[in-house]
Amino acid sequence: KMTADNEIEIKEAFQRAQKGHNNKAKLVASLNSRYNKLEDKTLFHEEFVHYLKYAMIVYKREPAVENVIEFVVRFATSFQSPPKTEEEEEEEEEEDAEDDHPFLSFIFNFLLESHKANSHAVRFRVCQLINKLLGSMAENAQIDDDLFDRIHQAMLVRVTDKFPNVRIQAALAMTRLQQPKDPDCPTINAYMLILDNDTNAEVRRAVLSCIAMSPRTLPKVLTRTRDIKENVRKLAYQVLADKVHIKALTIAQRVSLLQQGLHDTSEAVREVVCSRVLPSWMLRLEGNVIELLHRLDVENCAQTALDTLKAIFKGTPTEELLQNRAQLDNRKLIPVDSLSCENVLYWRALYEFIKAKGEDGEEILEQVLPDAATYADYLCGYLKAVPLLSEEQRADFAQLELVMTKEFISQQLIHLIGCLDTNEEGGRKRVVAVLQEMLALPQTPSSLVSLLMEKLLTLIPDDHRRIQTVSYILHLNVPFIDLVDRPISCLFPLQLAEVKVSILEAKQTLEDCITTQDFSRAAELKDSITELENHRNQIIQEIAESSQPADKETRTEKNDPETLLRCLTMCVELLKKMSIKTQIGPTISALMSSLVLPSIANAHPAVRNMAVLCLGTCTLHSKELAKTHMVLLLQIAQLDEVKIRISALRAIIDLLLLFGFQLLSDPAATQTVLHSQSPDRQEQDAPVAEEKGDVPEDTAQSILVMLSEFLDSEVRLRTAEGLAKLMYNGRISSAKMFSRLVLLWYNPVTEDDTRLRHCLGVFFQLYAPMWLFNLLYPCFSRPLVVEEGFLPTVRTLMNAPATSPLAEVDINNVVELLVELTRPSALIKASVCVHDYLAVRMCGEMLKDPTAPEVRLYAKTLSNLELSRDETVRKDLQMLLQQLVQVVKDRVCLRALEKMIYQLVDSKEQAELLSASALQPVDVNADGTHANTDSLYKTTQHLTEHPQQMLLSLDGENVPESVPVVRPSRRAKTAALEKTKLDLNTLINQEANVS
Repeated sequence: KMTADNEIEIKEAFQRAQKGHNNKAKLVASLNSRYNKLEDKTLFHEEFVHYLKYAMIVYKREPAVENVIEFVVRFATSFQSPPKTEEEEEEEEEEDAEDDHPFLSFIFNFLLESHKANSHAVRFRVCQLINKLLGSMAENAQIDDDLFDRIHQAMLVRVTDKFPNVRIQAALAMTRLQQPKDPDCPTINAYMLILDNDTNAEVRRAVLSCIAMSPRTLPKVLTRTRDIKENVRKLAYQVLADKVHIKALTIAQRVSLLQQGLHDTSEAVREVVCSRVLPSWMLRLEGNVIELLHRLDVENCAQTALDTLKAIFKGTPTEELLQNRAQLDNRKLIPVDSLSCENVLYWRALYEFIKAKGEDGEEILEQVLPDAATYADYLCGYLKAVPLLSEEQRADFAQLELVMTKEFISQQLIHLIGCLDTNEEGGRKRVVAVLQEMLALPQTPSSLVSLLMEKLLTLIPDDHRRIQTVSYILHLNVPFIDLVDRPISCLFPLQLAEVKVSILEAKQTLEDCITTQDFSRAAELKDSITELENHRNQIIQEIAESSQPADKETRTEKNDPETLLRCLTMCVELLKKMSIKTQIGPTISALMSSLVLPSIANAHPAVRNMAVLCLGTCTLHSKELAKTHMVLLLQIAQLDEVKIRISALRAIIDLLLLFGFQLLSDPAATQTVLHSQSPDRQEQDAPVAEEKGDVPEDTAQSILVMLSEFLDSEVRLRTAEGLAKLMYNGRISSAKMFSRLVLLWYNPVTEDDTRLRHCLGVFFQLYAPMWLFNLLYPCFSRPLVVEEGFLPTVRTLMNAPATSPLAEVDINNVVELLVELTRPSALIKASVCVHDYLAVRMCGEMLKDPTAPEVRLYAKTLSNLELSRDETVRKDLQMLLQQLVQVVKDRVCLRALEKMIYQLVDSKEQAELLSASALQPVDVNADGTHANTDSLYKTTQHLTEHPQQMLLSLDGENVPESVPVVRPSRRAKTAALEKTKLDLNTLINQEANVS
């Protein structure tokens, strides 16, 4: 038997272990010494476990309990043998391995017997102890196979525990039980299941921290980088940085990680990608940035590669940036032979990064940036060398790939123009000349036209000069006289184009003068037109004389799809760059009539699409032009291919946003366009446009019905975006349309359309709470639109047939959204309290049919409303509620209605009720019912003035909830916390006589 001294020693060890300042190593050594002297260990084991149980019944992470747990783990693992050498391990393999230490085996057996305890505290401590015991064992430690299996089975049960903290500790405990090489490892299977399905973020984080990396587990970890919780995403990136080599990831996975991580909504996640993932990859690639770009698909993800480079540059000192820059020659240019997709992208990213620093980067930029004129010649030489492939050559993949690479490099070189110093007139003129020349050359790849035009227009600030410049280039691309293979100066075609544009402008002005009967001005214009035509003929003669005699002038008009597409692309870029206040002049009008409108009827879809973009952008500059072509755009939006319909739809939305529904002032024409819609459908679904003015109401409604029908078609996303813009900007006030968008957001059919869901989610958050609009237009209150759409939305969901996707929507979620959108506390300076009207409307609906299934929903919603202090509204509501409690039979509904009546009482009566409740506190029975129901019911009956209609029940279901208790102050909480600090000594001392 053990002596009394030994008994005191165990108890004293546990008491001293609770205090953090005690040296646990000495406690463990002292207890270990006593344990080793004992022949019979049984009583020691029992007493040790007896004191351990005091800690195991405490769920809260008290410091005293945590210290005891730490002490137990250190004591249990102190019996392990020291790490063996390789020779000793070989000798042990030849002999039979010794059994585990008896104390360690005893502790494990005790814990495994306790893991199914009813107390979640005990289950938590069991898993925590097993986790810490396994984690504290030596790296090469071995345990019995049978014990291994028992631990494994127990923890597999506990990772499905009801309590998240138990699941966390069980998951951590299985860390050393993983077998990554086993394709059917139960631990890894459980881990992957948890990562996919566990609703608690901390459990997912625990599994991420300990899961072994393998081809099976890597996709699951990658998926967690898109987790809903910021901390899980952050840890997933940390795990990938620490445990996964860049070569273990596919190109698509690398690009996806960078694309998502660098644009994550959380700054902490973005920081982890920049400070952990990228340095880890760079370390494994020996700091070679170009090599990192090789590991990405830069041609297809240029923006992601640029963002990656800029993130790397942020953490790199300026001196290193200059040292690591691409190999430039004495002209500060990369030799053409050395250009590659990777180094040209690095070159561009470096320049843009330094330029973004502003004045701080000017000095550095001068050291690396070439002269504008030098760079212009360099760019011109490279662009002219890009071959133009025929259809047969494009069939050869090798040639096509080479040209695509050259086009990508060309795009990056054109982007670099934005970094050049173009303040010096000579350099700027040279760059402009090169850009004009490249746009005039038919062999310039079509993929570069848009970018070249954008850079050219950026260098020309004046709109009039922009129009002139583009018109010259267009006439060179689609000339009335096509000069084939003539080695003549580029000056003649430019002069000829300029004269032709002047003639067109003069003729247009002449027509305007005749219309306005300004005949003197018309006579002057006629003379100038004659002079211009003579000048044109002279230039044509000079061109003919300068050509070779063997060559003959061929007069053909280019109208092939590729040429038309190039010209329309230039027009779009011009119109996009022009100020919205710039009026449409004769030149643009001529381009519209000769190029844009004919192209809308072109057989080639790409040409038609670009023509629609031109038309839509051009009409933004002129209300009259918009009125003229609105019908055409409406026709295209209904009849053409999906891509072209989207372009037309975007143009229609932009026009309605800019000019309002006054554009629809010609109802006959518009109604002709909308012939496809049945009169029944129009009458049933037509919302109301806010801006009526001179617009017939049915015309505006017809347009909106058409848009409503588009919500069920291939153009659903763009239509929803357009309607959200129109409603947000006040062009439409429609409860039905709002209801339609809410139902679209919740509809399971749109579950995979993330952009649509995101667009509508942002719209709902911004629409109702926008208070400024409510102040300017009190009669057009957005919250009222939401309120008016409340009941139609609920009715639609309640009446949805079983075959409809809407039948799967949780109606409670929809109602909660609508209530939150109209909550008065969120509507700053709102002109109306929408919840008052909502309450009255719901009461009215319940009175219509008190037995309807939606009555319970309305009753529950009433208690979530935030009502105003308006006495009239409150009295009306009380009257309605008192009528309802007389006719509603459902007990749950009655309880909610009575609670609502209680909330509507006068403040003085409420104070009396509070004081009465304070004198006679509410007791709660074991079954959850209130003991003093009589006094509460008497008070409630008095307030409602209809005591006989309260339908009291003996089971307490109708009893109002207890009066809320006033929250204690922070100081009171701190004092209470001090009193609750746990000390296990009191519990231990109660068991003084331990046998």
